Amino acid sequence: MIGILGGMGTQAGLDFCNKLAILYRGKIDQQYPLFLLYNKSNIPGRPESIGVQTKKLTNRFINKKSKKKYLSVLKSLINGCRVLKKSKCKFIVIPCNTAHYWYDDLAKKINLPIINMPEEVFKFTKKNCKEKSSIGLLATEGTLNTGVYNRFFDKKYKLIYPNKNFQKNSVNKAIKLVKMGNVKAANKIIRPAINDLIKKKCKKIILGCTELPIAIFAYKSFKQIKTSKIFLDPNLILAHAAMKKYKR
Repeated sequence: MIGILGGMGTQAGLDFCNKLAILYRGKIDQQYPLFLLYNKSNIPGRPESIGVQTKKLTNRFINKKSKKKYLSVLKSLINGCRVLKKSKCKFIVIPCNTAHYWYDDLAKKINLPIINMPEEVFKFTKKNCKEKSSIGLLATEGTLNTGVYNRFFDKKYKLIYPNKNFQKNSVNKAIKLVKMGNVKAANKIIRPAINDLIKKKCKKIILGCTELPIAIFAYKSFKQIKTSKIFLDPNLILAHAAMKKYKR
């Protein structure tokens, strides 16, 4: 059984489950994959709990308060994973990009495989995009600052980000709007950031916050999501990786 640690945010977790079910649709109920979603929405805010502005994963604590916030999120993630482990899940997925800042410490505490979302996006990109290409990354400031994608992409690709204005007024606002349930407004407000990355000659754009595919693909068919030539949807890629492991 697939264990899904959700709630970061709730819509993102449900979006992952929906994609998992649609991708591997059965003709009868019993042919669908077994999965358990723990919508642990009380995990402390990830971007707010990082506390250090660096793209390196070392020396992450600048003071005791920063360390306390980090450990608070880690403890909550560990508790969530333990619930899934007790429920007999064979492995875990976390449909939240920023949460992967805690991946290494979390994996040490949980004696159960956890699929690394940014790593799976990197593997997918290697198969579909030439090395040294410019790859756009739309994500929370936490994901950008901690370099959870840089650790995989920097040796092979050039990651391109929106400028501060687009990050604040387009990306951050779109993410917040999806969390509030206003997908239509989010769809409109994210467009300037997308256009900016396209102007910068990005071959692909990673939707590096799981709220963003909801905003960008609002009102579009699932076929359009799967066949997108520009966007990389980590939730979709993670669903494929989960089913590959599930079928072993």
